[in-house]
Amino acid sequence: MKLTRQFLDFFHSEKAGGMVLIICTIFSLMAANLFPGAVYTELWNINLGGHPLQHWINDGLMTVFFLMIGLELEREIYSGELSEFKNASLPLLAALGGMLVPAGLYLIININTSTQPGAGIPMATDIAFAIGILSLLGSRVPASLKVFLTALAVIDDLGAILVIAFFYTASLAWSDLLAALGIFGLLLVFNRLKINQIFPYLIGGSLMWYFMLHSGIHPTITGVLLAFAIPFGDGGDKSPSYRLQHFLHRPVAFIILPLFALANTGILIGSNMQSGLIEPSSIGIFIGLIVGKPLGIWLFSKAGVWLRFCALPPDLIWKHIAGAGFLGGIGFTMSIFITLLAFNKETLVDQTKIAVLIASAIAGIIGFFWLRKTLPDQ
Repeated sequence: MKLTRQFLDFFHSEKAGGMVLIICTIFSLMAANLFPGAVYTELWNINLGGHPLQHWINDGLMTVFFLMIGLELEREIYSGELSEFKNASLPLLAALGGMLVPAGLYLIININTSTQPGAGIPMATDIAFAIGILSLLGSRVPASLKVFLTALAVIDDLGAILVIAFFYTASLAWSDLLAALGIFGLLLVFNRLKINQIFPYLIGGSLMWYFMLHSGIHPTITGVLLAFAIPFGDGGDKSPSYRLQHFLHRPVAFIILPLFALANTGILIGSNMQSGLIEPSSIGIFIGLIVGKPLGIWLFSKAGVWLRFCALPPDLIWKHIAGAGFLGGIGFTMSIFITLLAFNKETLVDQTKIAVLIASAIAGIIGFFWLRKTLPDQ
């Protein structure tokens, strides 16, 4: 399988970004527990313009992350691995299984409890971490496995975005929502009129973000909507979509996601943290990410091939799909992001973050050694 330059750029950017995320997470955990008092954690609560710094990162900068994800998804749909149904169907079914099975297992454990809203937490896959771990296996990784895991993670992120939009919206301010959608409609008109300068779209996107923020829907959704309003053209190097995506790769990988990790993983590990890991919510996350993700990805992929909806690439075997499934269990960024929306009790949020970090680490380690054993030597 021949990989496009755009795919390789994305893959290598996410690979390096995954390494930076690991370093930032380790530093953040150490800083929160080694600095005196709550010096490190309070740093992210500094007030800027009426909101804490953490708010601007989670609701503001992460919108740029979702914009890049939307641009990549747009490229995959129009000209990439998702542009043909026969190529898209396998990772599409795998992503569906990788969302439904973990959420189902979590709900079985947490149904009718105060932690039931956390069902979306084990549904997510962290692209940067998953690709970063896969890249450690070097040239042994077949091109089709890189494409499968990347497409799976991109579709997974789209699923997480839809979950956030539909299930983590408490109430709606219709006037603000209609204003945001009106701006989105205007940007689509700009697209149809072939206005290819990026600046008008960024101005419109900023206004759309403001109204979406006040509408009750999480403002990061603005990033995905804006991505599909920006002209794709022929998808070449000069298209507005490609130029913006190419520009955003490094700031997102090396500034925005590391800041998100630093701001959200500075968890004070107290004596009661261990007991929190045996709470139903934590158990649901462990089972969802470590068992549910690989099981759902493998079962839905197997069913799709058996029903002839899709085909397994000739250079892959089912053990490779299982290994990719474990890497899909690395939730991290999106899982922590949904945690912040699902729960508002600080102790529960911290316990859940720790559960996500531990489960993601276990899933990543299993996936790495599984694939190292099953992939052919070069």
